[in-house]
Amino acid sequence: MTRPLVLGHRGASGYRPELTVGALRLAAEQGADGIEVDVVPTRDGRLAVRHDANLGATTDVREALGRDARTDELDWADVARLRARERFPALRPASAQHDRIEPVLALPDVVRLAEELDVLLVVEIKDAAAFAAEGLDPAPLVARDLTGARCRIVLESFEKTPLDALAGLGHPLVYLMDDVGRAPDETRDYRDELADLASLARFSGVSLPTTLITPERVAALHAAGLEVWTWTLRPENAFLPPEHRIGSDAATFGDWHRHWSALYSAGVDAVFADHPDIALALRSRLIPAPGGVRQQD
Repeated sequence: MTRPLVLGHRGASGYRPELTVGALRLAAEQGADGIEVDVVPTRDGRLAVRHDANLGATTDVREALGRDARTDELDWADVARLRARERFPALRPASAQHDRIEPVLALPDVVRLAEELDVLLVVEIKDAAAFAAEGLDPAPLVARDLTGARCRIVLESFEKTPLDALAGLGHPLVYLMDDVGRAPDETRDYRDELADLASLARFSGVSLPTTLITPERVAALHAAGLEVWTWTLRPENAFLPPEHRIGSDAATFGDWHRHWSALYSAGVDAVFADHPDIALALRSRLIPAPGGVRQQD
């Protein structure tokens, strides 16, 4: 069985507001093999580390600026004034206790942190076609901010265009795919693309939602020379398939062990987890490290 990488999804975002130094550092402290961040441009061409351009759900933008705003409506000086907040406060009240403490990061901040922590840095480029149409193409901004980086880096996107534009940097490229077509520069359903492996050959791997992971699909992609990553491992009932929920409380941890065990057993090469510690503990129980011993429950 493949021993997958465990990547802190926006850091250890089950415990701290996502994409903060606290969340990213905690993921590394828990033993995550890497940290994943998303980048979106500001109006003046800086790359803010946010899941998307809308700032209302994850920052105090309303309190700081008196209104909702997007990164591409603001200069970096305004974004840097904001403080992060928990995206799911009702589900993760302990994380929400850390609201409005840490600032929004820029990509160079995260590069320096990944270098310090000696972890893989996965950079997801968000909504590239839409931003490029505004004159804020993220690809050259990513290339600028990664120049001279001394950490291991993987680039990923739901769009092929920015990955192709950044291929010359020499970093592995992972194409994110959903269970429905959604990327602005793509017209085909992703399920069709999974059947056309030749169209994916220029990438190092693909990253699929857990709903698309089957042993047969993983084997076919491996046979085509592609790694298979999957997102996102979250233990709360709110995020689990119905058959793995326990009770009716959305915040209660369901039968995540069984759900995640099936993903590991399918042979994936990497998983994104909001709670890296429990994803790592399960991996250790199921798949011993090279030369190690399988842990018993």
